[in-house]
Amino acid sequence: MEIKEAQELIREEFYETDSKRGLYPTFTWFVEEVGELAEALLSGKKELIEDEVADVFAWLLSIANLLDINVEEVFKKKYVDGKYKRHSPL
Repeated sequence: MEIKEAQELIREEFYETDSKRGLYPTFTWFVEEVGELAEALLSGKKELIEDEVADVFAWLLSIANLLDINVEEVFKKKYVDGKYKRHSPL
């Protein structure tokens, strides 16, 4: 599955609910999922980590949908087309 297909799947399934909820409450759900990912990482349980990575990605796509951002396009623009600049010396 490509990113654009994943984004469309999330749009079809959740856009109506997300738009009624609004951007900032949807962002709050995203942050909660990031917290759950942090807990999963601490647990070291790969299956749990995988589930939370998927949840974080889905909520990120929901936010992008609310903002009418094509994630595949902006990712390609920044990371594939050479516009990415490393911000950290690591």
